[in-house]
Amino acid sequence: MFEGVLPAIITPFKRNSAMGLDVQGLERNIGFLVSCGIHGIVPCGSTGESATLTFEEHEKVIEITVDKVNGRIPVLAGTGSNNTAEAVKLTKAAKDIGADGVLIISPYYNKPNRSGLIKHYTKLADLDIPVVMYNVPGRTGQNLEPDLVAELAQHPNIVAIKEASGNIGQISRIIEETQDDDFVVISGDDNITLPILALGGAGVISVAANVDPKRMVALYEAMKGGDYQKALVLHFALSPLFRSMFIDTNPIPVKKAVELLGMAGGPVRLPLDDLDEKKTEQLKKILATIPKKGVPKTVAPIKKLGKPAAGKIITLQKPRAR
Repeated sequence: MFEGVLPAIITPFKRNSAMGLDVQGLERNIGFLVSCGIHGIVPCGSTGESATLTFEEHEKVIEITVDKVNGRIPVLAGTGSNNTAEAVKLTKAAKDIGADGVLIISPYYNKPNRSGLIKHYTKLADLDIPVVMYNVPGRTGQNLEPDLVAELAQHPNIVAIKEASGNIGQISRIIEETQDDDFVVISGDDNITLPILALGGAGVISVAANVDPKRMVALYEAMKGGDYQKALVLHFALSPLFRSMFIDTNPIPVKKAVELLGMAGGPVRLPLDDLDEKKTEQLKKILATIPKKGVPKTVAPIKKLGKPAAGKIITLQKPRAR
């Protein structure tokens, strides 16, 4: 259900004292991303400043996204919280609006124990909507261990995990231990999407795709089609952009980037603050390297890879279809 490139979209605000939602800007941004061939979309994640949205705004952003997408691609709505009752309320609202699934962050700050985590995710999955767990220890202070993920993957409504631990060994083990389940692993870090896809991951929930969706889609499609050379070239071409998205706290750089490119962005809400002048100049230099006509039809090979070795070619069968 959830695979490919799914931008974690920003929430554009108006540049006035009220800093309300820029509804028309949000609709334009979504229309642009869909036109670039993305495979799904994620409103109200951490990139969408969910922590500073009111409940009414949260619901409105999901509603706008569902209406604008109009069934063309899946909508995976962020509805997580460190308060299970609040996450239940947000998840029920997303389901009623028509979201195709929900992205649930591991509870932050209060650091629940193992049984608490199981009950938290199970209670949300029991609401009968597909759940994607979100492991980002850098924000939550707690890691979802592979054995816990494998246990939760047994629930029929827990369909995936967005993995942003940065630990390739851990991600490999999660894929290994959930091969027999109807469950996938999605990258939560643009810069390690390629190795996660190589391990059998299903896609990426991406910050950079807000800025350069066409090349992100091309990278995924190249990997899916077995063109590792092209995927690697695109990975290295995109890597400066990946790094630039984290020259300050997410989503500060990406909001500035989309605005510099003429899309709707607006300010970030306190306690975040706008990108400073020095970092803005740094970001401008990276944005100037994005191809204006999309993805080149041909890409120069990476010489270090060399030519394929001569001899018998062994075809490995995938452990299971994704």
